[in-house]
Amino acid sequence: MSTTDMITFWDGVYAARPAAADPQPNDRLAETVTGLPPGDALDLGCGDGGDALWLARRGWHVTAVDISAVAVERLAGLARSHGLGDRVIAERHDLHESFPQGGFDLICAHYLHTPFDLDRATVLRVAAHALRLGGRLLVVDHGSTAPWSWNQDPDVRYPTPREVAAGIDLDPATWMVERADAPRRIATGPDGRTAEVIDHVLLIRRTA
Repeated sequence: MSTTDMITFWDGVYAARPAAADPQPNDRLAETVTGLPPGDALDLGCGDGGDALWLARRGWHVTAVDISAVAVERLAGLARSHGLGDRVIAERHDLHESFPQGGFDLICAHYLHTPFDLDRATVLRVAAHALRLGGRLLVVDHGSTAPWSWNQDPDVRYPTPREVAAGIDLDPATWMVERADAPRRIATGPDGRTAEVIDHVLLIRRTA
């Protein structure tokens, strides 16, 4: 499938639902980042923008990217309306072809899953190299299938955090795995239903 087709697909996903007036952050972001000194953050696959806005409110300067121009434009408008336009830069990137420039203290990739081919290991490896010394890469993946997920394949297998880390294949002399676990939580879907889900959480820190 071409890049144009992927953009069209994701633009359609976001255009088909109402824009969120005040999107909320992902739980794993809040528990990981609370207590860290603010710096420069990169949000990969920003979606509705809850993570980017939450970080900006806490003093972070955020570059938020998504393949969907609809998502990016909505987030840029939201940031301005919330008085955070000077702290949030929203950019459209197809991570197959382009990656935001600069160095970062925090890079988040929450549920960076897609029905299309994506070399996630390469994207996450590039992200790790974009970390400053002491910076962290937070990767949160699905560890179970929620009732509202677009992927209801009963045979789907979710790689463990350690398997994701092995796939990124980073030099342990430069990057250290700080967390790799699979906590459970009660999640609420877009239709208001709740269900217990499993998150696969991987946190990597650049040490050299």
